[in-house]
Amino acid sequence: MDKGSAALFKKLQSELETFQNLRKTCVKLVKQRTLLESQLNENKCVIDELNLLGPDNKVYKLYGPVLVKQDLEESRQNVAKRIEYISKELKGSNDTLDNMEKDMAKHRETIEKLQQQYQLQAAMK
Repeated sequence: MDKGSAALFKKLQSELETFQNLRKTCVKLVKQRTLLESQLNENKCVIDELNLLGPDNKVYKLYGPVLVKQDLEESRQNVAKRIEYISKELKGSNDTLDNMEKDMAKHRETIEKLQQQYQLQAAMK
């Protein structure tokens, strides 16, 4: 392998490693996003149930092994805040994933070009 081919091969390996690391990070983010989506759906169900209750209904919150009475309106506000927070986190996660996918596409194109160059050099020899 001559110096040109070795340098090209090294560059190709570097791009592949970067791409693989991005893919691993992307998989982790997708798992986090899935967890956030399930938490969001769960909290939406809770707020729907709380909205069905009247002022004379009692609400309890689980603290460890103990159920503690909680004000209905306070419960609604807490769940609404949680939904707002999870929604922001989900949006941030989606934005990050979109950016990562764009980066991965750029690296994929670079890898394809480098592979073509490497194959051309190999064919010329």
